[in-house]
Amino acid sequence: MNKEGTSIKSPVLYLQHHYELLKLEYEYEKEQFQQQTELMGIGRKIKGGMCWYPLSLGRSYYNALNQLVIEVERKEDKEIEHLFEYGKPVCFFTQDMSGKLTYLNFVATVNYVEEDRMVVILPDANALLTLQSKEVVGVQLYFDETSYRLMFEALKQVISAKNNRLAELRDIFHGTQPVSTFSFQPVRFPWLNATQDEAVNKVLHAKDVAIVHGPPGTGKTTTLVEAIYETLHRENQVLVCAQSNMAVDWISEKLVDRGVSVLRIGNPSRVNDKMLSFTYERRFESHPDYPQLWSIRKAIRELYTRSRKGNDRESIRQKINSLKDRATELEIRINESLFSEARVIACTLVGSANRLLTGQKFGTVFIDEAAQALEAACWIPIRKADRVVLAGDHCQLPPTVKNPEALRAGLGHTLMQAIVKNKPEVVSLLKVQYRMNDEIMRFSSDWFYGGMLQSAPEVKYRSILDFDTPIEWVNTEGMDCNEEFVGENYGRINKPEAELSIGQLKEYITKIGRERFLEERIDVGLISPYKAQVQYLRQLVRKDTFFKPYRSLITINTVDGFQGQERDVILISLVRANEEGQIGFLNDLRRMNVAITRARMKLIILGDASTLTRHAFYKKLYGYIESLHESY
Repeated sequence: MNKEGTSIKSPVLYLQHHYELLKLEYEYEKEQFQQQTELMGIGRKIKGGMCWYPLSLGRSYYNALNQLVIEVERKEDKEIEHLFEYGKPVCFFTQDMSGKLTYLNFVATVNYVEEDRMVVILPDANALLTLQSKEVVGVQLYFDETSYRLMFEALKQVISAKNNRLAELRDIFHGTQPVSTFSFQPVRFPWLNATQDEAVNKVLHAKDVAIVHGPPGTGKTTTLVEAIYETLHRENQVLVCAQSNMAVDWISEKLVDRGVSVLRIGNPSRVNDKMLSFTYERRFESHPDYPQLWSIRKAIRELYTRSRKGNDRESIRQKINSLKDRATELEIRINESLFSEARVIACTLVGSANRLLTGQKFGTVFIDEAAQALEAACWIPIRKADRVVLAGDHCQLPPTVKNPEALRAGLGHTLMQAIVKNKPEVVSLLKVQYRMNDEIMRFSSDWFYGGMLQSAPEVKYRSILDFDTPIEWVNTEGMDCNEEFVGENYGRINKPEAELSIGQLKEYITKIGRERFLEERIDVGLISPYKAQVQYLRQLVRKDTFFKPYRSLITINTVDGFQGQERDVILISLVRANEEGQIGFLNDLRRMNVAITRARMKLIILGDASTLTRHAFYKKLYGYIESLHESY
């Protein structure tokens, strides 16, 4: 079996193999989680962003969907970036004097999260009482069974599908069944470039599947929004999904700006009023029938309290049942009204299995970030649709697969990659990029996209300073910049290189001129592939008074945290420096493609050339940067 799984001819066998690999990943992740939970100290969990301790408990109440929720806030370690997000399961714990953790015996779910505050859905009132009875509690991420359960269910359904649309789509994507198209005159979009225009037309003409392949800065979201907008002239409602909440928010926001009515299922991660206003919860609350529903629910809760006291249970039970019927009636009415008004239903891939969408069918499902999603996750919404549009870039970040065996056997091979390979005729490559100076773009275009990309004239020569080279490589060889290993979850750190990066940034800000930097709001990204390096860089910037006026303009994050973003200036600290030429996951060139394509005008790379250039990619990149310098 090769990595791509291409020796499997039958779509069903291919997916069965995928199912087995997903099982391996599930077992592995579950085991890893248990080990972490049992063996990892609380300090490491906090550092890793998977735990808040100690917590202050805030108010508890029933939300619009009649779920019992509690607000919690972290009191310490606020500078650490956390991994909590909407829909993830969490568990609470206490710690005794000896440091031993005791977990409370219920699992809760994140309903809403900001930097230091979260709202958590509790399973019942007993869980609330247990929580409130403890003096000091913490919260940590729990193993996410739900996502796996939904992926397994979806795969099973696709594998067993016979004589229906799902079976057809499966055989088109993975088998020899040809794709079909509608025939009508192309629609013209004079505000798009030629490759974007072609992509939107391909989407409109596709009966089964279309792929929008969007390299960095080529306006993938713009193209997708246009394709959705045009599809809505032909269909009443579409489903729009993505792997992450952030990507769903981004595209939802763009659609709202175009005047499209969006219903967002699941809570947004970029929490601002605009985003909240089109969430299901907010729409539900602002429906004219909601006050009546709320009073009925309140009456039901009061009757339950009375019935516990034991008087006249039978008549109370009858009253509760009749009120419940009335509440269900109202809920159905509100839901019908919300869904009939919405033209776009937006949610994550896993979120498309939400009970609110049970039985819903759509003409088209649009999946953004399709190259970052496991195939099994893409099938969750595809089951609800007749045709599929995938958008993404399989030359950027891949899906996360933690089990090395499953990764080797091809679990990371996405549905988008499989269709690109099997049905190349459905792919549209966007070729004009609007982000980077041409010299920053050129290397990525040659290495990853066969030299097909070109820069829009307005960005081709963009720069901050005259006669400045757009890309530099600061070679740390011989500067005593040594890497250290700091544990599985954080990988490596190189403190001298981090300090040098900060020095380089200071120098560049001074060169631009401090007033100009502030006036023009020039923004900077500091990127490293390793979490420990990111945390150390944040620490250095926070402590240094030089950066005080500029902090709002500086973002420091991992490569994965920068996906989809851009900045005027980018500094990349590559960290790896050793005698053996070991570069660990810098071998994943897709990740590097993301890193080197975030900068609009200036890219500074810091790394030990003697370690890195043993790899063909870095050797080529280093040579390319050297040749640019010679021409200046």
